[in-house]
Amino acid sequence: MSKHEARTRILAFGAGILLAGSMAPFAARAQDATPVAAATPGVIADTPAEIVCEGDAAPKPAYGYVIENGSSTVRYHVNEKLATRGDVTATGETQAFIGQIVFDEAGTPLPCSRFDADLRTLRSDSSRRDNYLYNNTLETGSFPLASFVLTGVEGLDGPLLEGTETTFSLIGNFTVHGVTRQIRWDATATRTADSLVGKAATQFQMPQFDIIPPKVGPVLAIEETVLLEVEINATNPTP
Repeated sequence: MSKHEARTRILAFGAGILLAGSMAPFAARAQDATPVAAATPGVIADTPAEIVCEGDAAPKPAYGYVIENGSSTVRYHVNEKLATRGDVTATGETQAFIGQIVFDEAGTPLPCSRFDADLRTLRSDSSRRDNYLYNNTLETGSFPLASFVLTGVEGLDGPLLEGTETTFSLIGNFTVHGVTRQIRWDATATRTADSLVGKAATQFQMPQFDIIPPKVGPVLAIEETVLLEVEINATNPTP
């Protein structure tokens, strides 16, 4: 891959994740500070944010870290009640996950960073669950990918320092099942010249993305909340 391709490559994301908390700034008076409620991961707006990722108006990255297929993981968790086992947590994951996180010269993450997951490759401990997910719940024949495009970052006082684990929030447009909404992820990341390692977590309600909760076979009930997590191992092809 050429240096130009490495810097301009914006690959596709998707799906799924654990809950983590981030703190909003405190509102303070001169003598009496009152904490504001913590910002929580999840859907923050029903309409996608406007963002330009191509042409002269697109961000100009200084460098980027590429998420190669097979090197990172997307995972979902959903609570369900089964006739044979009672309350269980269904978990599925895939490593068919690609993307790129780009930075400016100072080390600040830039909008238009993105990652995508191939939902057709999600696997849980039940092939019956997986097949129903593909054919009915997520309709992966029509909507094969889940994608996230970064529009902003919250909780960073400055650039992402090399060698230091940093906690912050990712804000951006999340698309799954043909629906795009703005969403917040709680994230931690550690950056070096050669690599970027991080985790992010969010949640959403199935109806927010026009997903009908499955209730078939041994499934007596299922919670509508989906917890998503990603584990990212990305490399800089041109350190």
